[in-house]
Amino acid sequence: MIEYRSPGNSSQQRRGSLAATPLRKPLEGISHHSFESIPVMIPGNGLVLASGGLFSGILSGFLGIGGGTVLVPLLVTLGYKPVQAVATSALAIAITATSGTVQNWRMGYINPQQVLYLGLPALVTAQLGVYLANRFPSGLLLLAFGILLLVNIYLIELRQQLTAKQVEGAAAQTYNPVISQIASGGAAGLLAGLFGVGGGVILVPLQILLLGRPIKDAVQTSLGVIVITAIAAAGGHAWSGNILFVEGILLGTGGLLGAQVSTRFLPRLPDAMVGLAFRTLLALLAIYAFWQAWQQQ
Repeated sequence: MIEYRSPGNSSQQRRGSLAATPLRKPLEGISHHSFESIPVMIPGNGLVLASGGLFSGILSGFLGIGGGTVLVPLLVTLGYKPVQAVATSALAIAITATSGTVQNWRMGYINPQQVLYLGLPALVTAQLGVYLANRFPSGLLLLAFGILLLVNIYLIELRQQLTAKQVEGAAAQTYNPVISQIASGGAAGLLAGLFGVGGGVILVPLQILLLGRPIKDAVQTSLGVIVITAIAAAGGHAWSGNILFVEGILLGTGGLLGAQVSTRFLPRLPDAMVGLAFRTLLALLAIYAFWQAWQQQ
């Protein structure tokens, strides 16, 4: 006996089967990780980033240092990966340092030859720092950053002692200028690529110690070198896909405004008070970096 089926029932079954089957054809060949690897801005962070850039710019204007020591912990707190925080900080520092260097150059405070001698070694070592930042696990990168913050406390003390000796008129001891410039610029470039800091906190003491330069010349030259180190580090991180461009521009713009506020409108605080406040801030940020490193385990 032959059994006949209603055509209507058959078409309804086919429609039901199609409705139950998801349309996956257009997404074939695209992995889930492809979307995760695209750095995007976390919603609601725009105002926080602009404010953080403003704060780092104020610190930079008061203390003459880059804002990487503040920007990297801020970005990690907002939920970004440590390597993204380092890369984006380098971009923000490149923006703020370029503005300050152009102003100093117009006023005749920048010696291009000195900047190039220190900046050329940094071009190479910055890429080494980028390579290491991409290879380090997040926990290890944060641990090393915390150690850098503690070292910065010592370097600030060293800078103040060297400045006091220059005021007293003590003779400066110099070393081989070629080796000293390669070592100083190379160290700054490595720090820029690995930690997203400009390197000024180490460049100023090294110029005074190894090259015998006056404190003002060292600070002005350092600012010019930071432009090279930050751009080199940002370029390497951009090639690796680590930079968050919107966040970096927000931080850099805030830093520009903050530096103007601190140097033009805010009253000048006593050096001892500023130094103590900044050392305390570095210690707190180091503790936070260590805690975040432990959380990454």
